[in-house]
Amino acid sequence: MKKLLKWLGIVAGTLVLAVAVFLFSMRFTDGPIEVFTGGPFRSGELATAPSDWSYLTDRGEIEFQTMDPARSRIVWLAVHESRLFIVSGYMNTGYGAIWKQWPLYLEDDDRIIVRIDGNLYEQRLERIMEGPEVVPVLSELARKYFPGGGSAGADAFAAAETVSNGDIWMFEVVSR
Repeated sequence: MKKLLKWLGIVAGTLVLAVAVFLFSMRFTDGPIEVFTGGPFRSGELATAPSDWSYLTDRGEIEFQTMDPARSRIVWLAVHESRLFIVSGYMNTGYGAIWKQWPLYLEDDDRIIVRIDGNLYEQRLERIMEGPEVVPVLSELARKYFPGGGSAGADAFAAAETVSNGDIWMFEVVSR
């Protein structure tokens, strides 16, 4: 029995070490890979941001990088009245506190780089907590990511209170 526990401990330790090395190494990649946070962008052409983001209306995801720390991620987006919005859900949950660190980085430095189709746009994220755009942006997110409704995710996007109470942090992508 001792021998079995020893081998299980070795296997578990090896797996934990492998995951830690993988997550650490992701910080050196050129952008994110799927659900994993990546390193700063090293590829792409610096471009002037469009004044109309409508071409992204049906795009599912975009990449963006925070400046401090220089890490990138893939996020959902919404376009409303030609303006681009990014949200972070689960902010008042235990797993959100672990998983969703990037919105907290913006409190000290709101500069970001958005990478879309190889173009890099230097922008800022401005937090929205109330206003006339909240409900339309939430409705657009529900339309895109929870078609047909009927799920807990769709319910979260149903009320402006989710933004004002901090369950969802909403940001508008604005020029520097």
